[in-house]
Amino acid sequence: MDEATSQQGSEAEGAARRARFGTLPEPVRVEDMVEERAASVPEPARTAYNQDEWLVRYCL
Repeated sequence: MDEATSQQGSEAEGAARRARFGTLPEPVRVEDMVEERAASVPEPARTAYNQDEWLVRYCL
């Protein structure tokens, strides 16, 4: 094969490859890979801590 025929063949192969596979997908950002949601329903009584109540119960 001569140079021109070889180049046309490689161009045709390249065009067929692009038609079949297209382009690469867009990269996924790290922020989009993480999903944050609460593990349970928030319970206000559980997080309410009163230092004075502890002091009255155990020290007096």
